Amino acid sequence: MATDEISCADARSAVRSALVEVCSGLPRPEAQRLRDDALLVASELAANALLHAGGVTRFGVSIEGAELCLRVGDASREVPQRQPTVRGRPGGHGWMVIQRLCSRLDVEVEPDGKTITAVLALPGPLTSAPTPAGL
Repeated sequence: MATDEISCADARSAVRSALVEVCSGLPRPEAQRLRDDALLVASELAANALLHAGGVTRFGVSIEGAELCLRVGDASREVPQRQPTVRGRPGGHGWMVIQRLCSRLDVEVEPDGKTITAVLALPGPLTSAPTPAGL
């Protein structure tokens, strides 16, 4: 898939695929919460790249040990900043939502843009091997 065609829906689809095996071994409430949180983070990261950084240049999702890692690349070298809340203004809350849902966030600025790695802790013991998926 061409990089300028990666959408929020594509990112969510990759996350759903990566979580199938993990969620099948979890109690339903834990699986649903993990799926909801991961899909929201993927959507917000992709939307921020589309709105503020010229689009998603790469997207990957992998399960590494007891963590779900989402990696989103874009062409901007600007590090995301939490926006002040403005009463009556819609939007501007995505980075705050991402920060609250993730156990770790890393931003690596590169010559051609940046890569954001958002990590969500997986509940319970995992028995599956790492499963990379990318677009």
